[in-house]
Amino acid sequence: MEDKNRFAVIDTETTWDDVVMSIGIVIADASTKEKIEAKYFLVDPEYTRGGMYSSALKMPGIEETNVDTRENVLSRIDAWLKEKNVDRLLAYNAAFDRNHLPELRAYTWCDIMRLAAYRQYNTKIPSEVECCRTGKMKRGYGVEPILRMLGEDKQYKETHNAYFDALDELKIVQLLGYDMETYDNAIIGPRTSTRSE
Repeated sequence: MEDKNRFAVIDTETTWDDVVMSIGIVIADASTKEKIEAKYFLVDPEYTRGGMYSSALKMPGIEETNVDTRENVLSRIDAWLKEKNVDRLLAYNAAFDRNHLPELRAYTWCDIMRLAAYRQYNTKIPSEVECCRTGKMKRGYGVEPILRMLGEDKQYKETHNAYFDALDELKIVQLLGYDMETYDNAIIGPRTSTRSE
């Protein structure tokens, strides 16, 4: 049975060849939405191959950067999530991250964007913003404009560093204020297997 006391927000950055080069992940308390712990991983040698956001791979303010092979990075993340009793991963445009991390498909994945970009969940969407019949905004629903809409500093710029982007996506979860049960409406894809305990 899933433990809804904690969840994790995860973000990835990819190389020019669309291969994961970095992963940021933050575990948060489901009640307060406050960060418990965060980790940052560079996938070696992929991070050395270059990508659109390679210049943001190493930034000040990251407590620790873990550099290892993909197999070891994903094994360490899986073990850490199990140790912290986390079974739910949230991400912004979660299909992208989930598709790039098949090793973590046994977790419940929820798309933050499915709440943030829809009028029925995001009460801060201005009435003049054009939305589809489903309630989804037609444009302008990336992390940066959504954080600004929700009241973040109007000068805010997305870093495109997986560690800081995961923290920014947690901020969206905090500002939306929904409990984990509401994120049941944002679950994507079936679990491909049962996680071993």
